[in-house]
Amino acid sequence: MNVVRKRSATAAVIGLGESAFSRKPDKTARAHAVEACLGAVSDAGLNIAEIDGLLLNRSPIEPSSVLPLHLKRDIGLGDLSLLASIEAEGSSAIQMIQYAALAIDAGMVEKVLCVFADAPVGVTGAGDAYSISMNLIGLDGWDERHGLIGATGGFALSAQRYFHVYGADSNALFEAAAADREWAALNPKAFLRKPLDKDEYFASRWIVEPLRLFDCAYPVNGAVAVIVSSADSAADGPNSPVYLHGFGQGHSGARNFAGDEPEIQTGAEIAGRNLFDGLGATPRAFDFCEFYNPFSITTILALEGYGFCKPGEGADFIADGATRPGGKLPANTGGGHLSSYYLQGMTPVHEAIVQIRRCGGERQAPSTNLGLVTGFGGRMEYHSAMAVSPHREI
Repeated sequence: MNVVRKRSATAAVIGLGESAFSRKPDKTARAHAVEACLGAVSDAGLNIAEIDGLLLNRSPIEPSSVLPLHLKRDIGLGDLSLLASIEAEGSSAIQMIQYAALAIDAGMVEKVLCVFADAPVGVTGAGDAYSISMNLIGLDGWDERHGLIGATGGFALSAQRYFHVYGADSNALFEAAAADREWAALNPKAFLRKPLDKDEYFASRWIVEPLRLFDCAYPVNGAVAVIVSSADSAADGPNSPVYLHGFGQGHSGARNFAGDEPEIQTGAEIAGRNLFDGLGATPRAFDFCEFYNPFSITTILALEGYGFCKPGEGADFIADGATRPGGKLPANTGGGHLSSYYLQGMTPVHEAIVQIRRCGGERQAPSTNLGLVTGFGGRMEYHSAMAVSPHREI
């Protein structure tokens, strides 16, 4: 493992909880959150009274009432020393964990519950909410006036630009989607487990060209919660701790001028640099990766942005089998957002914890000494990343 500086983690994830995931309109995001939070407390072997911090993350298109601060009452929490709702779009899940770790290290709190919940499937009006403009150039209303509606259009532009700059084509997107599906076939909780062959992929309908149906995330109703504690007390629980060894955020500025490439240059370069510099490490240090990948093109861009391969080489890296089961860099080992389920930043967080605990069953990565977990929001301009390990010392 290519880690330059020896370091000891000061915080760890000690509890993991999830609600029942569903593709049917069943219950509110708030009800899902309660179920996941209580599950995390039980998983950590704690009593509710031992939780002294709560951080919330809701979908950015939803009002605060969907997941209010009053959730603390629903869960039955007592007095808290930390309470906040974190809003940084898809980078929020990792930011929650980062802020919890920082608060613990500062002596503010001891045990922090972090939860994301969403219920987009079957909710009246959800389709309208998910078709809002991404405001890509910063002029209100410009996207809608030119027919660019919803997130898919923005990422379709990224894919088109990538094709133009590097000479790739839709086969690159197929390989990324098919790699995720190979992992999903090994995950009993994944929603799409049937192997994805090329004929089926190319026969699927366009969403926004060049993105087809299987290039897009698979949203579900559900919630995931984790509990962060100090590393000193982490080993006292019933499950293996997931030690938090570093974090990096990266939020790209206005890149809408001549010479900029906002479609394919993202905040990943910044977040990765901040994370790797803090670790004293290079990308070669990581045994596996869990990327935030709501579209197939984003896995390719993440591999390049975080330095696992050079710009323009991500598609071949996947096609050669590097990220697939048995490959040299297992990635999106649960099936990712495309084939497992889409609960924004908590999808990669959840799978990383499963891998570090070595509970992956057939999809278990052979080595998990150090894992990379990422999140992003917008069209990749807001990024967060963290390094996790089963070892307190690395």
